[in-house]
Amino acid sequence: MADFTTSDGVRLHYEDEGTGLPLLCLSGLTRNARDFDFVAPHLGAARLIRMDYRGRGQSDWADHSTYTVPREARDALELLDHLGLEKAAVLGTSRGGLIAMMLAATAHDRLLGVAMNDIGPVVEPAGLEVIMGYLGREPGFDSFDQMARARKKALEASFPDVPLERWRKEVTHTHVETDKGVRLNYDPALRRAVEEAGAAGTPDLWPWFDAIAPLPAAIIHGENSDLLSRSTVDEMARRNPDLIVAHVPDRAHIPFLDEKPALEALQAWIARMK
Repeated sequence: MADFTTSDGVRLHYEDEGTGLPLLCLSGLTRNARDFDFVAPHLGAARLIRMDYRGRGQSDWADHSTYTVPREARDALELLDHLGLEKAAVLGTSRGGLIAMMLAATAHDRLLGVAMNDIGPVVEPAGLEVIMGYLGREPGFDSFDQMARARKKALEASFPDVPLERWRKEVTHTHVETDKGVRLNYDPALRRAVEEAGAAGTPDLWPWFDAIAPLPAAIIHGENSDLLSRSTVDEMARRNPDLIVAHVPDRAHIPFLDEKPALEALQAWIARMK
């Protein structure tokens, strides 16, 4: 575990472990390096580099106006520079996949490949509505145990048969337990950043996706996802016939990445870069 300072003076936390293919892991919107704890044991052939975005996890908070995909993409490149890496593969979960696509469009020569977890060029409004329902708001639970039980009950239909201990571990990734109850471990002002980005309008992201080719690429899709539709995945595969596609049953947004179809897709993707 270590830190580096960005060009605009923000201290960012990162983790760098293992040897082999440099794999930059970019997490979901409110998430951090822990986002990849479930899949990490299965990626022993790669050098896992995980970054906490500004305002999340163990990184410093910053002006909320810098909580944007372009700035976070720049932070990712600056981390590669800090590590002396000319190129890396990128595994992006949700927000991380948007950043990966932007890097493909703006810094293609720095990438070895792109894999995206339940995100594509079309983001479904229903999924965004769910995210805005909790983004930047304290969860209102007294303990991790209470929050995990509520999470399991709320998501049982879209994530059936996920054991309670898995949910308990996950809630510890984005929250802290205090004497005043469970609290966020990211800057609540992230909500303002997302609202302001939404007010500015959504760009056409298909050119970003198209920019990935001819690099090795993969998409992991939760079959119950409300953020990434099957039709969007089908169009991604039509545009990029070499795209590795995994549909993960009994998962919504987002798959944990240690499911069998997800692991098979990631391993096939990594094999194309060896």
